[in-house]
Amino acid sequence: MKRIILIALSLMLAIGARAQKEGEIVKTGLNFGPLPAIAFDADKGFQYGALLQIFNYGNGENYPNYNSKMYMEYSRFTKGSQLIQFRYDDKTLIPGTRWSNAFRATIDKAYDFYGFNGYGTNFDPAQMNPFYRYSRYEYLFKSDVIGKISNNLNWVAGLYASYYKLGSIDYASINKGKAEADKFPTDMPTLYDAYVESGVISAKEADGGFSLGARLGVEYDTRDKEGAPTRGIWADAHVVLAPVSEVPFYRYSATWRQYFPLVENDVLTFAYRLNYEGTFGSQAPFYALSYISVVGEQIDKEGMGGSDTGRGLMRCRVIGLDTASYVAELRWRFTRFTLWNQNIAFALNAFSDGVMVTRGFDLSKLPDNLKSVFPAAPEDVTLKNGAEERPHVTAGGGLRFIMNENFIVRAEYGLPISKFAKEESALRGQDGSGSLYIGLGYLF
Repeated sequence: MKRIILIALSLMLAIGARAQKEGEIVKTGLNFGPLPAIAFDADKGFQYGALLQIFNYGNGENYPNYNSKMYMEYSRFTKGSQLIQFRYDDKTLIPGTRWSNAFRATIDKAYDFYGFNGYGTNFDPAQMNPFYRYSRYEYLFKSDVIGKISNNLNWVAGLYASYYKLGSIDYASINKGKAEADKFPTDMPTLYDAYVESGVISAKEADGGFSLGARLGVEYDTRDKEGAPTRGIWADAHVVLAPVSEVPFYRYSATWRQYFPLVENDVLTFAYRLNYEGTFGSQAPFYALSYISVVGEQIDKEGMGGSDTGRGLMRCRVIGLDTASYVAELRWRFTRFTLWNQNIAFALNAFSDGVMVTRGFDLSKLPDNLKSVFPAAPEDVTLKNGAEERPHVTAGGGLRFIMNENFIVRAEYGLPISKFAKEESALRGQDGSGSLYIGLGYLF
């Protein structure tokens, strides 16, 4: 009986795939994708704003890939935070090359900070959220040029600039609108304060600073299409050289992505991403480490935990000199049709993400509890965990709305596996309790 059901299901998928391909429209010219940007965060408040993607398909000869793309977003939060993004990617302006530019500005009065070395720093769910926050103004810019070495092998060269302004949380913004009993005490130091006071975060990097540098590397790309690939390899390796910085640093990044069509015609795809982010030597500002460095159309993926690096894991839970991560996804496009001269599809995905520190910071200066740094602080606020670092693994699933293979809206939920550890385990609850994400595109 099971065999009959499997055969029937396979036939349904195959017939559905054949039917879905019929009548697909080849897009030409400009296509617009406006969306409201709406979300909620307990400490930042409601997010409200708008985003716009503009795709230029030219005469359609490269569809489903575009000739150029522009992305713009502006969002505000009811407690004062702001996000501005702009990206422009062009494959035809400079003959034989791809020119990609990106800029992001974030004003975040309550940015996540859970310490260094992953499980090496304790996370106490009983502490009020602001204890694990600090103020961060981030400005990132990059401009990359990608050219061909051979048919699928490319060289990459780019400029990179960043500016960070860091400090303790804005107590007035954090406590805005809260009942008196829920307000974070203004005389209570944060984990960030403890790292600065104990010298784990040096004076040079404590306030942020400006960095300017270059990225050089190679890229290998055999994807069948870029927006929602179903077969091929996409890999890149590059170095980040930032000699002009408050704390000069030199890093490297290597990423391997691969796509397997389990059922043809875009119906069922298995995809995975492996990434390693490393530091030459042992010197780098901590605020430059919580990213997957990206060349090309996208801007750096922030968090080492969160929507782009470890769905279901607390953002920035994993910070170290070197980090490794993986993403594995099963993508099922269960329907496809044309509507209002647009190619529309819906897809489900199941995933598992993982990230860990492979080389951490020296935390010998960090005391065991907060009271050792600030005498007036509570005695029971533990800073060190003592647990050995290991992969922070999550699992979850989600839904995709896909229009013309490039405008993709995603909604997904991830849970950390440590949430289900035994009661006596030192890892239980160390990665949070799960998160919902609403955004654009596939992760890779």
